[in-house]
Amino acid sequence: MKNFYRDNGLIIVICCLVLILFILTGYFYLTETDFFWMIAPFVVLISGFCIGKLIMVTRKTFQYFAFISEEIEQADKKSLFHLPVSIAIIDSSHKFIWFNKSFLNNFKEEAISGNPLSCITDINVEKLLKGEAAEIFHGGKYYKISAVIPKNTEQENVYVVYFEDITRRALLEIEKKLSKPVVMLISIDNFNEMFERALESERANVTVKIDRLLEEFSAGTTGIMKKTNRDRCWAVIEQRHVDKLIEEKVKLLDKAREIAVTDRINVTLSIGIGATAKSIAESEQLARQALEMAQGRGGDQAALKTENGFEFYGGVSKGIEKHNKVKARIIANSLADLIENSDRVYIMGHKSGDLDSVGSSIGLACLIRNLGKEAYIAVEKNTTLCADLIDRFTGFSLLTSPAKAREQFTENSLLIITDTHIPNMLEDAELYKIAKKVVVIDHHRKMVNHVDNALIFFHETYASSAAEMVTELLPYFGEAGKLSAQQAEALLAGIMLDTKNFTVRTGVRTFEAAAFLRKLGADTVSVKSLFANSFESYKKKVAIVSSAGIYNKCAIAYSSELTENIRLIAPQAADEMLGISGVVASFVVFRSQANEISVSARSLGAMNVQLVMEQIGGGGHLTMAGAQFQGVSIDDAKDLLLKSIDKYFELNS
Repeated sequence: MKNFYRDNGLIIVICCLVLILFILTGYFYLTETDFFWMIAPFVVLISGFCIGKLIMVTRKTFQYFAFISEEIEQADKKSLFHLPVSIAIIDSSHKFIWFNKSFLNNFKEEAISGNPLSCITDINVEKLLKGEAAEIFHGGKYYKISAVIPKNTEQENVYVVYFEDITRRALLEIEKKLSKPVVMLISIDNFNEMFERALESERANVTVKIDRLLEEFSAGTTGIMKKTNRDRCWAVIEQRHVDKLIEEKVKLLDKAREIAVTDRINVTLSIGIGATAKSIAESEQLARQALEMAQGRGGDQAALKTENGFEFYGGVSKGIEKHNKVKARIIANSLADLIENSDRVYIMGHKSGDLDSVGSSIGLACLIRNLGKEAYIAVEKNTTLCADLIDRFTGFSLLTSPAKAREQFTENSLLIITDTHIPNMLEDAELYKIAKKVVVIDHHRKMVNHVDNALIFFHETYASSAAEMVTELLPYFGEAGKLSAQQAEALLAGIMLDTKNFTVRTGVRTFEAAAFLRKLGADTVSVKSLFANSFESYKKKVAIVSSAGIYNKCAIAYSSELTENIRLIAPQAADEMLGISGVVASFVVFRSQANEISVSARSLGAMNVQLVMEQIGGGGHLTMAGAQFQGVSIDDAKDLLLKSIDKYFELNS
């Protein structure tokens, strides 16, 4: 460095000396010509010497700067190699051509020249080059990946990829998420009905077992649990324990089911979990919604409220029937007030109305007319599955088309929905959209996208049918509830359809409702005639049953032809197949319209066909459910059904 400054000073001196010599030479050339020629040779020699020295010094300077540049480049490479951040250089085919020491230490097996970047991650390099960073987990560490195109390089299509170790930050974020408090609400299903005929000692014994089960669950977490009354408690646990609970498929439900009250009754729980909440207060609110959904679907299940809706676990057992009719009396009084304050009432069921949907609507319409109010049933006559029942009431002016109902509907009109609570399954969704006052009467297990603006939501999953629920309301309307024999038969037909002639989902209240209708004059022989099929329909049903095969203890039949009354024949064929030994459920896949494939599912309770149908976009009840597909083939629908059955047994094995 000293030589460099010394040589630079010499350059300045030489330049000044040469400049002075040339000035003096020019002066003597103009004034003293003789003297100029005497000193000219010496000036030339001295100038030549100075210029030569100048060239030598300048050359050393350039050499010095070249040396410094090389030293800096070597230092850059050395520092890049020892940089604590993992760095790799890849070519246009995304293969490693160079990597530093940190990369070699963190990716020992992959740090081989020629290996592709995909051996570490399949991330899109083009997105990285656009400035989109990504995070990966590899070798027990978390990395943030970014990439740049190096500048001032002779190589083309060469990229530098940075792997920033963010393990510490990622672990803190994970711990923050796992330690987030989550509210759980746990309810014992139908506590009073369960112990209705039990001795006090039996009640105490079962209660102790339930309390011990809940205490053991709480002890296995870092949370707290508090019992609010004898059939309900709440808990606040960390998210990590919720994840474990879900991973184990909520074994708490299975353990509760092992507690026997009687030979036929076991304890079941409904659990609501308020996950994805930003605060404990919000989590408690979500848990209440989830618990309501779990109970609305029949209990014996856990509902997890997520950002995208609900997730359900369990729900494999039958619900315990409630014997208390207080709710029916309260609903009847509230419904009477709504009817009184409405100018007219319209009643509507689900698409392709069956005996339960149309029968319960007829019972309600006749009741409302007995109260002195106008009442009409909005139904498409050409698409119903109960033409014989509709023919019986054609002369009563009860039936109207949905289009006409929309024209006459006013802001003060009341809409009553029967046998469904899903807007997209209604006979006419547009009529529902314009209604300001809505009442729902349904017995199907609650689904996520349900009617959420009903003034009265009469929903009982233990009931056999909507017709049974309507029948329970009749006595509370006094004389108006005394229907004629023909009107009572419409309700009895709905009960007989959904109970398969009183064989499934039949409780004490079902027989009480049937007995009440029998007192009104309902004739079972007359009702039975509504179920009669033509000879051609009977042959088609037999053909469907004969084509069935057994898959995972399920009888599955297919019908690719679009035939008359297929919507009525297919469910009957599914019912027939339940009589096959060893069959726990039956499914019929059939073409219901030119561009629509439907599935009719039935069981006797050993398998929850509702859960199977929900996985393919359908729904229903534990023993009776269905689904529809648009624009798919029979084979595609079959594949979806088989996958759904496999998933059901996988989740409930």
